[in-house]
Amino acid sequence: MNDRYELVDLDVKREEGITATFADGHIATIELNELRLGCPCATCRDLRDRGDTPWPRPGSPTPLSITDASFHGAWGLNITWNDGHSTGIYPFQALRRWSEGQPPFGYESDPGLADG
Repeated sequence: MNDRYELVDLDVKREEGITATFADGHIATIELNELRLGCPCATCRDLRDRGDTPWPRPGSPTPLSITDASFHGAWGLNITWNDGHSTGIYPFQALRRWSEGQPPFGYESDPGLADG
């Protein structure tokens, strides 16, 4: 795996967001709302593609928080939110790109990652 995308540390702050440290020393900090609004799952992508927002939805609990976070294999992070949503998997490569101000998921909201 490229050091650029190899995760060596992850700090999940349930009320704030995540901080990911990569093998090359890059530190990616992504705030809670940004993570939830950028959820890469099919449902959230569809909502964004239709011009709607994935959060908050009617009846969503506030404030937003992470209730659980776990690794998905050796390449991604699965987050469970306090609204029960848990189908988004955030690839480490996407978190890195996102923190660098690049589109995390390639063109539009396509989950296929662009090289870059």
